[in-house]
Amino acid sequence: MYTPGSTQILTLDIIGDSRGSLIALEKSSQIPFEFRRVYYIFGTQPEVSRGFHAHKELRQLAVCVSGKCRMLMDNGVTKEEIWLDSPTKGVLINNLVWREMHDFTSDCVLVVFASHEYDEKDYIRNYQEFTNLVAATTASNEAG
Repeated sequence: MYTPGSTQILTLDIIGDSRGSLIALEKSSQIPFEFRRVYYIFGTQPEVSRGFHAHKELRQLAVCVSGKCRMLMDNGVTKEEIWLDSPTKGVLINNLVWREMHDFTSDCVLVVFASHEYDEKDYIRNYQEFTNLVAATTASNEAG
C-alpha cells in the first residue's frame, strides 16, 4: 500500500541455478510504480555521506548491487536506519521521506529506480522546510 512518508524493506526474489543468480526487477509488487529513471552511485569516497534531501512527489527503490551502505530514513516523526548490504535487499522510499546515505564501502554500487525524471523543483534540500511541509500535510490530512 502506498503511503507518503513511508518506507518498506523488500526482499528481492532470486532466480538462479548452479551457474549463478539473477534478480529481475519489474513494475509489479517489487517496484509498485512506473519507473522513469534509473541511476547508480559508485566510487563514493570514504567518510563521504550523500543524500540529505526529500522529494515532494518522487518515489524510489534503492538496492546495493555490490558492497553496502547505511541509509537513514526520516519521515519527519520517526527515524530508521537501514543497512543495504545484499543485492537481494531493497528499500522502497515513498515521497516525503528525508534520506541520508552513510558508510559506503569502497565496492558499493547503489542502484536507484525512480518514478520520475530528474526535476530539481521536486527536491526538498532544507531539513526545516521538510519538517514544516510534513507538519502542514499532517494537519491538512487530519482536518480533511
